[in-house]
Amino acid sequence: MNSTAENLAVGEMLRRHGITRRGFIKFCTATASAMALPPWMGVAMAEQLHSAPRPCVIYLSFQECTGCLESFTRSFAPTIEQLIFNVISLDYDDTLMAAAGTQAEAAMAKAMKDNFGKYVLVIDGSIPTGAGGAYCAIGGRSAVDTLREAARGASAIICVGTCSAYGGIPFAHPNPTEAWPVSAIVGDRPIINVPGCPPVPEVITGTLLQFVSTGKVPDLDEQLRPKVFYGNTIHDRCYRRPFYDQGKFAKTFDDEGARNGWCLFELGCKGPTTYNACATVKWNGGTSFPIESGHGCIGCSEAGFWDKGSFYTPQSGAVWGRAGEASLKSVAEVGAGAMAVGAVLGVASAGLGRAWQRRSASSVQGDGGNGVGNSGGNSGGNSGSNSGSSNGDKGG
Repeated sequence: MNSTAENLAVGEMLRRHGITRRGFIKFCTATASAMALPPWMGVAMAEQLHSAPRPCVIYLSFQECTGCLESFTRSFAPTIEQLIFNVISLDYDDTLMAAAGTQAEAAMAKAMKDNFGKYVLVIDGSIPTGAGGAYCAIGGRSAVDTLREAARGASAIICVGTCSAYGGIPFAHPNPTEAWPVSAIVGDRPIINVPGCPPVPEVITGTLLQFVSTGKVPDLDEQLRPKVFYGNTIHDRCYRRPFYDQGKFAKTFDDEGARNGWCLFELGCKGPTTYNACATVKWNGGTSFPIESGHGCIGCSEAGFWDKGSFYTPQSGAVWGRAGEASLKSVAEVGAGAMAVGAVLGVASAGLGRAWQRRSASSVQGDGGNGVGNSGGNSGGNSGSNSGSSNGDKGG
């Protein structure tokens, strides 16, 4: 990209592509609607972006599977093409960019120098610290060193995916690479967590667009997640919720209840304790989401989800907790065991667990203790012991 193109305002770039100001306002309004923002926010986005130069975005991938980036490229509103060609300047992404090797590293260095203090840093993947950082190195430098250098000049850091937000699967017991979330490494920059394994595409692009268009960190919960996307549990907005309220639960994935679309809670669905926009924004352009496809939520946007027992066993709120009860910083400091042994039980989650136990008490006794009363305790105990071991290893 030449320097002239780099300095063009978004409005000029759109004009050159034949997009009118009216069309751009429509686009921003539609995007704001997809993000569940008020209509006036779309106009504010358009006005802010129209005269502003395209903001520099640097996307760094560390200990990850590329699933989050795959999700990012599948956004429908805005599409990845609309975003990177008309709204932002994606100056570094080692997967999407044509350059490689020294050319790619030089491009990142130039972008950080030219936009110091202004660029948005997007992080995908956890940060391994074991073996002196040797488990993840780019251009001969460890992920830890690269992150710290890039973070110094960032206006904000957006952690895409559960790995960068909470440590994710690499952080799970026994954590052989001594992986940590970004917040455990960087503490002096605004951090916005967009967890999920992977996150919903429009949640990624919507969060990025909201920040670059307003220059402000959105309203966040205690785990640094945008409330506009993570303000409600999946259960709150699930179309199967009426069956839960009626006590109608599928017992197997192929029984009559499953065929009739009954609640999947007894099959391990973590929707009641998982905060995300899956049930509203959905996937593939609003087509569906896992529960709608017949599989329960696995709680992948919650911290430590991999260490919290079987995905197919119902668990009480005592194991999962509730967003806002423990800050991400405390989770990073004491490890995943903190949630199993010390997280304060939320009123909503506790009430939910008790209500379900009352409804299914007879079935729990009749099927040999496969219900939440037994499995929740076993899962909680196993999770606590496993996570506690992981925490003990780190403390040592």
